[in-house]
Amino acid sequence: MRIDIITVLPELLKSPFEASILKRAIEANLVEVHFHNLRDYTSDNYKTVDDYQFGGGAGMVMLIEPIDKCITKLKSERTYDEIIYMTPDGETLKQGVANALSLKKNIIVLCGHYKGVDQRVRDMFVTKEISIGDYVLSGGELGAAVLCDAIIRLIPGVLGNETSALTDSFQDNLLAPPIYTRPRDYKGHKVPDVLFSGNFPEIEKWRENQAYERTKSRRPDLLDD
Repeated sequence: MRIDIITVLPELLKSPFEASILKRAIEANLVEVHFHNLRDYTSDNYKTVDDYQFGGGAGMVMLIEPIDKCITKLKSERTYDEIIYMTPDGETLKQGVANALSLKKNIIVLCGHYKGVDQRVRDMFVTKEISIGDYVLSGGELGAAVLCDAIIRLIPGVLGNETSALTDSFQDNLLAPPIYTRPRDYKGHKVPDVLFSGNFPEIEKWRENQAYERTKSRRPDLLDD
């Protein structure tokens, strides 16, 4: 998989990809992540990427021309499955969205900034709009990092145990069940005996029941889906 991220703040984005699972995935050539500074595609000496909005109003708007130049250059080099715009009014990022995107070969992620992008960018280029929650950030970079992490960890070979991702919260619309490790008894708080039974069908049944009850208690909306 190749992910191209278009941003005005590449330095803000790079650090998550220089550590932990994301770094290992890149070093193992399981994914390519490239950062494109939008200011490199401007046509004036000031490297302007924004301007006042027509009709008046507070907040600057990202110009269409440098975005067009960047996307056009990338598309001339390869075919993209999705061009994603990170925006508060996009589709909420859920596990199913991450699952689907992890199967793609090439994607572009455009980070919004200021008041947002010229609407014509969304009309002409964007194929998918994603939000990581019902709140507003100062830019799309942090949202893009969250999206990339959610996608990359699903690529085969990225996690040490490939079945781990299949038992995460939100797979099958359920929260993950309680998990335990050593010691068996900590200050009177004991691990459930079923986990030591060796009866794996019973253990799986216990985990399924716990996942359902936890979801029912904490996120009943997921059961409606």
